[in-house]
Amino acid sequence: MPTFSSGFAAKFPFALVQRSNSFPGHLTKFPIFSDKKHNRQNLTNLSVCLLNSRSNQNNHSASTMEEINGLEFDTPFSSETKDEFSKELEVAVKAVHMACMLCQRVQESLVSETHEANDQQVHSKDDNSPVTVADWSVQATVSWVLSEAFGSENVSIVAEEDVEVLSKASSADLLKNVVKKVNQCLAKAPLLGLEAPSRPLDMREVLNAISRCNSRGGKSGRFWVLDPVDGTLGFVRGDQYAIALALIEDGEPVIGVLGCPNYPMKKDWLSYQNGYRRLLSRLTSPTSEAYAKGSVIYARKGSGKAWMQTLLHGDKKFVWPNSARQIKVSSIGNPAMATFCEPVEKANSSHSFTAGLAHSVGMRNQPLRLYSMVKYAAIARGDAEVFMKFARTGYKEKIWDHAAGVVIIEGAGGVVTDAGGQPLDFSKGIYLEGLDRGIIACAGAGLHEKILSAVEDSWNSSSL
Repeated sequence: MPTFSSGFAAKFPFALVQRSNSFPGHLTKFPIFSDKKHNRQNLTNLSVCLLNSRSNQNNHSASTMEEINGLEFDTPFSSETKDEFSKELEVAVKAVHMACMLCQRVQESLVSETHEANDQQVHSKDDNSPVTVADWSVQATVSWVLSEAFGSENVSIVAEEDVEVLSKASSADLLKNVVKKVNQCLAKAPLLGLEAPSRPLDMREVLNAISRCNSRGGKSGRFWVLDPVDGTLGFVRGDQYAIALALIEDGEPVIGVLGCPNYPMKKDWLSYQNGYRRLLSRLTSPTSEAYAKGSVIYARKGSGKAWMQTLLHGDKKFVWPNSARQIKVSSIGNPAMATFCEPVEKANSSHSFTAGLAHSVGMRNQPLRLYSMVKYAAIARGDAEVFMKFARTGYKEKIWDHAAGVVIIEGAGGVVTDAGGQPLDFSKGIYLEGLDRGIIACAGAGLHEKILSAVEDSWNSSSL
């Protein structure tokens, strides 16, 4: 389906603006023609309608505002008693907020710049997967924040990126760009109640921060797991991505934090195409309830709760912990009413098998295809009920792609196991060794059992 480009020259699909019951301000159709003059006029009409919608929505009740902005006067921790891992969770949430702000700036430049400029920010790994300036910059930023909070000698981090490319003489300009992004981000630390560096970090210090993320994990001790930009392909395309940070102790994930900068705060917006969502975000202010997007979602193992905070905008200061609201998984247990998530890309997962599996248990809704660990956020928030991933032969799941999401879904009341019903094992290094076929996350135990049963019935006849 054609999307609306940054040059506003592409055709605008009627279907995206005729859903008047769910669209802000009950917009009517504004067709987009190949004639740029007509396009500009219709874009103006759309913008005016959105502005009117924003004005009308100012009269909404306080409860509606809370639903969209994520403000609820409840806290993850008692004001009198600090629970275990309370400081670790606070620092992790703040670090991910900072990473989200950094990524938003980089992604905006990627979407708006020319291909030649993008070539300076996107590189290919040995497996041809992309890595961006944001990946290295986030890794350096999070590493520095954790080390400052707990002491570098006490911080062990498993992370996806290394400094091999950045350390090459041919990457001098790339490294300068990373250093610039890191220092811009760390300068915002006081907004989150963190102390900024006394002076800008130099190249050596940034490289050291990245290279400190060299842990290999294991079954004993404490280590952090970081995916600086999960879903890099979605990131460079201006679509969904996530920053994922988890704390693992003695092989068990105990804290999970997901930053989802492009994930809309209202479920209705998920049905609109990505290019259209980006258009709306340009036409509305960052704080507009007509199109609020972006959140940090987090949980602590054993708490039985998961929380969501909206992202910071402008120079607004971060409030901890009373600016979060609790989220819960969907109560839908009937497969016929359930929606399942799966990866967008087919390279590392089988869409045909998950489609057959969904059909066999009676799922009839279209799958919600999302890049990255945003799929875990969708289940935790109640926007979907099932996430299934069955990797193709030879692909090994990494712990940084799942650790934070597992803690969050379980905190929100859901269930995550492998396809044999066993918990995911994060104690064997950087890979999920011993994984039984695939990963299944569900909103409830009953639905989970039905999916497991369907896997057993379908597996032998699959083409995996």
